[in-house]
Amino acid sequence: MDTTYSVETPEGIDLRAQAAGPVPRILAYAVDVFYRTLILAALGIALAFADRAGWGIWFLCSFLLEWFYPVYFEVMRGGQTPGKKAFGLMVVNDNLTPISWGASLLRNLLRFADFLPVAYAAGVICMTLGRNFQRLGDLAAGTLVVYHQPEKPHTSLPDVAPLAPPRGLQLQDQQALISLTERHADLSEARQCELANLLEPLTGKRDKEGLHYLRSVGSWLLGGK
Repeated sequence: MDTTYSVETPEGIDLRAQAAGPVPRILAYAVDVFYRTLILAALGIALAFADRAGWGIWFLCSFLLEWFYPVYFEVMRGGQTPGKKAFGLMVVNDNLTPISWGASLLRNLLRFADFLPVAYAAGVICMTLGRNFQRLGDLAAGTLVVYHQPEKPHTSLPDVAPLAPPRGLQLQDQQALISLTERHADLSEARQCELANLLEPLTGKRDKEGLHYLRSVGSWLLGGK
């Protein structure tokens, strides 16, 4: 099943993420429930001798943990509760921007609807039937849960002087030159020369000379100075 979720920004840039299915989300939720249970158990022991006032504090903390524990972590910790972080998940808006306070509050307050009729049956059914695995709260808040993609290390550019292309390049040509430049450390020089020779009719250069020219243009397209 293709779980790729993509959106196009107003600048024409395609953003992609992998939507998380019901199983990892249920496991992440179970981890969060476990942590909350530990907190409440420790709090109950600490308030055991406070009589009725202790019970009142315990119930208040239980309410806050149930409804605002996920909101705090989703907004303040990059969309990841401890459970989601353990399974590499994160909550984002459906345009793949960081989740806001309003969206997080709405999706979590609507968990009561996902719980119906019992044991989050409505939420699981909704996730299973939807292409992007959104539960009812996600649909209402405009959010979804995706796999967290670790930031890629900065790609070093080849040691060449940037050179502006002699004429306008089409988008696919620019992408090809950028890809060749960014992968200069991953491909053998012989293979890169072979690729550069394919553009000899356009550049008028072969082998290392042609490769050096294409790297210079690629560096310019990547903003090299």
